[in-house]
Amino acid sequence: MAKSYVKFSVAPEIAGKAYELVQVASSTGKVRRGTNEATKAIERGTAKIVIIAENVEPEEIVMHLPDICTEKGIPFVFVPDKKELGKYSGMDVQSAAIAIENPGNGGELLKELLNHIPKKA
Repeated sequence: MAKSYVKFSVAPEIAGKAYELVQVASSTGKVRRGTNEATKAIERGTAKIVIIAENVEPEEIVMHLPDICTEKGIPFVFVPDKKELGKYSGMDVQSAAIAIENPGNGGELLKELLNHIPKKA
């Protein structure tokens, strides 16, 4: 069953691009890992994009993120798995959300991803 916070679904290739962007930004740019750090980056306006896992339990952990992203004008995208999100960000543990503050060498990937996600959720 779909989670209430998932505002739109993305194609597997778009999710793959999001994972790839997280991996590149983690090694060459700056990312904020976890819901609390992502929330801070959104509220401060430093996040370029927020990646949110779809399989977070309980969903209350991340359900505020799409709303504050929309309020602040920060794009966001959903990916299927929190374990994969953590892995691609360079951690051995899962992550419910990642905020990318500086894409590093992933600037082109970020632009491509932004072109494929809905503008209004």
